[in-house]
Amino acid sequence: MKTAIIYASSHGTTAKAATLLSEKLTGDVTVIDLKKTKLPEINHYEAIILGGSIHAGMMQRKVTKFIKLNENVLMTKKIGLFLCCMHEGDQAKAQFELAYPDKLRSHSISNSLFGGEFIFGKMNFLEKTIIKKMKGDTVDASTFNEEALSEFVQKFQQNSLTV
Repeated sequence: MKTAIIYASSHGTTAKAATLLSEKLTGDVTVIDLKKTKLPEINHYEAIILGGSIHAGMMQRKVTKFIKLNENVLMTKKIGLFLCCMHEGDQAKAQFELAYPDKLRSHSISNSLFGGEFIFGKMNFLEKTIIKKMKGDTVDASTFNEEALSEFVQKFQQNSLTV
């Protein structure tokens, strides 16, 4: 099965997730960074995994724009959705629901939250100030969950066979 992992990453956590996904998935897998590729052609893929992260309460514009421009084609594919964010529980679920349209979430065969990371060395001054003020953090922090990523892969591949 030809699968595209399409994502945008601000500080590298979503890129890390996309790379790990590509290593764990079977079949022909292509990783596409929306910050480096202008609107990739997706018609020749059977499956699409979309990923992004939350910054200031919103997912990257490149991902939301990609979804809007390709919604009809995406609805004909096997879809997986993931999100990297530092919130957990109900707050993380709410961010996931805000990030992806209901129609796409309902159509997807695998959804997951992979946690997130604050990597202060990759943040600009304003981002560092906001994180310090909101969270009190001044050092790198990670809630990245490789187990959730592995479960996502297992569910995605299992449901790809039955859909």
